[in-house]
Amino acid sequence: QVQLVESGGGLVQAGGSLRLSCAASPSFFSMNVMGWYRQAPGKQRDLVATITNSESTNYGTSVKGRFTIFRDNAKNTVYLQMNSLKPEDTAVYYCNAKLIPGSAGYWGQGTQVTVSS
Repeated sequence: QVQLVESGGGLVQAGGSLRLSCAASPSFFSMNVMGWYRQAPGKQRDLVATITNSESTNYGTSVKGRFTIFRDNAKNTVYLQMNSLKPEDTAVYYCNAKLIPGSAGYWGQGTQVTVSS
């Protein structure tokens, strides 16, 4: 059973930065795609960023140039560095891991990010 444990959420002012972490066990290296998604109240869950095991990345349009996804294989962890945060970035952020690209994959419990104006 894959477990994803997220951390790093919190309250930050607009323009500030946060770094989210997602530790995966036990099969980090077997995950073909890891990523972050977010869901604001009353809205659907949207893509934030993904990274493959060959380090190929993909970003949602609204976060390009502000967020960076990267992974540390030695720590079995994927990170999301969020800079220049905006109030519209406020959401619950979920880590996702896929053994098979295009599958639903596994989800973490979510971490709240709140950006005040």
